Amino acid sequence: MAQQHELNVTPLKASQTQNKQKFLRDQIRHIDITTMQGIVPLVESMKHLAYSSRDLWRASDIYDRMLRDTDCAVFLTLAGSMVSAGMKKIFVDLIRNNMVDAIVSTGANIVDQDFFEALGFRHYIADEQLKSGLYDSELRDHAIDRIYDTLIDEEELRVCDETTKIIFDELEPRPYSSRELLREFGAYLERQGGPKCDESIIYEAYKREVPIFCPAFSDCSAGFGLVAHQVQRGDQPKVSWDGGKDFHELTQLKMNSKDTGLFMIGGGVPKNFTQDIVVCAEVLGMDAPMHKYAIQITVADVRDGALSSSTLKEASSWGKVDTVYEQMVYAEATLALPLIAGYAYHKKGWQARPARRWNALLDRQPVGV
Repeated sequence: MAQQHELNVTPLKASQTQNKQKFLRDQIRHIDITTMQGIVPLVESMKHLAYSSRDLWRASDIYDRMLRDTDCAVFLTLAGSMVSAGMKKIFVDLIRNNMVDAIVSTGANIVDQDFFEALGFRHYIADEQLKSGLYDSELRDHAIDRIYDTLIDEEELRVCDETTKIIFDELEPRPYSSRELLREFGAYLERQGGPKCDESIIYEAYKREVPIFCPAFSDCSAGFGLVAHQVQRGDQPKVSWDGGKDFHELTQLKMNSKDTGLFMIGGGVPKNFTQDIVVCAEVLGMDAPMHKYAIQITVADVRDGALSSSTLKEASSWGKVDTVYEQMVYAEATLALPLIAGYAYHKKGWQARPARRWNALLDRQPVGV
């Protein structure tokens, strides 16, 4: 007999949840690159400057080259907390205007933040004094989570957790890639009449058959929902996440592309996972070319030897990234991303790109079935 197990929506450590609205007043507003008419001359002027500004211009130019190269498939990788920081509409516009063919992301961006907002919830601007950390115990008492200068209602986040469990409960019990599961999140929103917000990455990708992968899928709200689903099912068949299937599916996309380009926001698992598909294709017996184009926005210090800070030239030594069109931009992403993406949008190199609709391709070439 399966054990009944429901998620606890109210955090046990919270004692004053009824008074939280004094903290949750000003909503994050997502930036719109499509209205920034002067962005092209601004970025192009940086070509004649120095330091990070010139790096940013070169990265913008490389992204525009990716989009004009119709043989090139573009992979967007997302780390950090970009959606909660107001970057969501940028990613939606990249999907909507055929400027990205696949997304590899942390679960936080896609589930805890984008799907969370699609359920009707919001992120909030924290008062300046809250950044100090001196009031975090008070925030905990009110069931409010802090991401530096941004606030989230933990009780609403628990609803997001519970919703992922509901989705898993309704699926055929078998192993799934994160791409398959996240597409079901889009299908859930469709059945609910669409997202309860203006824009949604998951929903836009669902409509346009753009695959989203979360290679650390259980490290987010979906992980809580998956655990609750599996515990409740007990010895009965259940939904599971297959990380190997993730890697194989993403590698198939590399193997079906003449050339590929990477647009990487931050580093972490999404960065390495996407770079590694070149090596995986070779392991599977295909002489796959290195990623032809690559740009990365990061603040990580290369001297610590970490994944997020490793340079694209270093990736070349592993046979992952070519060095002709590569650029590191050492800047905080909410500053650099609107400029790079906005530049490419207004240059309109994307207008001649074919829609790859890779979800349909992967459905025709199923892995592990």
